[in-house]
Amino acid sequence: MAAQDEETRVSSVSRIIDKAISTQSCLVTIYVGDDPRRASSQDLGRQYPLQGETTIGRGAENTIVLDMDNVSRRHARILSESDGHFLEDLGSTNGTYVNDAEVKFSRQLVNGDLLKIGGAIMKFLQGGNIEALFHEEIYQLTIIDGLTQVHNKRYFMEFIDREMARCARYDRPLSLLLFDIDKFKLINDQHGHLAGDAILKRLAEVVSKHIRKEEAFARYGGEEFAVLMPETNAERALIFAEKIRRKVESTVFSYEDRRIPVTVSIGVAEMANHRDPKAFIKAADERLYRAKENGRNRVEG
Repeated sequence: MAAQDEETRVSSVSRIIDKAISTQSCLVTIYVGDDPRRASSQDLGRQYPLQGETTIGRGAENTIVLDMDNVSRRHARILSESDGHFLEDLGSTNGTYVNDAEVKFSRQLVNGDLLKIGGAIMKFLQGGNIEALFHEEIYQLTIIDGLTQVHNKRYFMEFIDREMARCARYDRPLSLLLFDIDKFKLINDQHGHLAGDAILKRLAEVVSKHIRKEEAFARYGGEEFAVLMPETNAERALIFAEKIRRKVESTVFSYEDRRIPVTVSIGVAEMANHRDPKAFIKAADERLYRAKENGRNRVEG
């Protein structure tokens, strides 16, 4: 289901590219959450020009309407003035964030800022060539996951196709890690979807620090991630997987000053005789399932 939702969202983005842009500053929606009830997939990639006062909230009277339970009726506003654009929180229940820092009073926005309002993330674009910036952002939406800022499944599937062909041609090793967060549904149920989003984002930051430039790290779907490792055999991949498992286990994850224990289960497979991505991914997924069955917070390969 996650893969189907992603395809729907990406295709909706492509229809926006032809729209004219008539402002020098705007917000672009880059993430609307994984729960289809939280926002419409049609909102992904939507552009909002900023002029005068722009209000954001769940209520229909707002300039930007975000129909999500974790968005207040009048959540925040942006005032466009001669010396810049200023974001203010309007006493919202869940707060307003810019680049993961909560906005307590008023904050001037700069090009590239990421605004988090409830379960939605919007990017602030400003500059002389706003159209070029917008087109670049739309392209990024096709390959980058808006929440975690790592590659998405679409990019990953293209990457694994290329690497499997290359490694088969030159008889080179290729390994795949599939891992997900243990009991992630329980985290969402106990702490809320905003906490779940924070955990996913933090996990991606932790793992990204250990990924080499020739490797691909992607959010594969929901709470599941994938790492494709060219020039790496199964033995080395297992060592790396255990390193990631230990690193996640020892990392402090928290949301609103509440510590949330997080562990991952990891499945590892080597390309070996697999000659198509589905079989290769299935092999890693079976090992991930085995790690879950054998008690979680472990590596199977």
